Amino acid sequence: MMRNITIEELAGFREALLELCIAIDFSAYDTIDLCGTGGDGKDTFNISTLASFITAGTGIMVAKHGNYGVSSISGSSNVMESLGVRFSNEEDFLKKCLEEAGICILHAPLFHPAMKNVGPVRKELGIKTFFNLLGPMVNPSFPKNQMVGVFNLELARMYSYLYQDTAIKFSILHSLDGYDEISLTGNAKIISNTTESILKPEDFGLSKLTRQQIEGGKTIGEAAQLFKDIIAGKGTAAQNNVVCANAAMAISLMKNVSIIEGLQLAEESLHSGKAAKALDKLITLSH
Repeated sequence: MMRNITIEELAGFREALLELCIAIDFSAYDTIDLCGTGGDGKDTFNISTLASFITAGTGIMVAKHGNYGVSSISGSSNVMESLGVRFSNEEDFLKKCLEEAGICILHAPLFHPAMKNVGPVRKELGIKTFFNLLGPMVNPSFPKNQMVGVFNLELARMYSYLYQDTAIKFSILHSLDGYDEISLTGNAKIISNTTESILKPEDFGLSKLTRQQIEGGKTIGEAAQLFKDIIAGKGTAAQNNVVCANAAMAISLMKNVSIIEGLQLAEESLHSGKAAKALDKLITLSH
């Protein structure tokens, strides 16, 4: 927090964590991870996790890397756990989840034993550290595609610089008003392997939202209830639009379609119940 991290440090930490991680071999699958750095201090509901299930509902395989909230009330792992998803680092179980539900949850602490001593310290500090910056980069299944949300522009540049050196097909998102995802509260910067652009809510054919419309719950229980409502198609128009816009980015990256087409596929996945089916299947497999 005292000074900004350098590219070399970020690359070094990433390399060290990936070297020490319990790796999962998904090379036979074409997977994507939708993951934000967190640490944007915006306390939104679990947008990228919902977008992951919507993406899975369109037939794309999602290897979702996640963790408990450190600087937020409820991280993706908090919600998944309270909904009854079992965390595991057994490759066979994870492959079964991918094949049958279209999505598997990679709960970071199970794959990064080196982090075990760091977790409690991070919790006590309660501020974002460079570990927030690393989360999306250290998925233990080494997905071939990644959609990463980051909380500032400088970090978006660093990520794109590091990802350019890999074989990963990527899309890095940052909402210019400070969100680590497409918030629809303003314009967003998008950096991919070949292009950089600014996306406005109108580019999705959607109207601009206010901060209040995408706020999350005040407790893990509230966050889980919000998650259940939205995935069941009972979310507000604003909530549905923001999760579908984020899923649209992943879908357009994977299916090489326009973001408008991506949005249509995302909306179909949510409203037809396919996204909810992926979650139900995951919960069933967990038991």
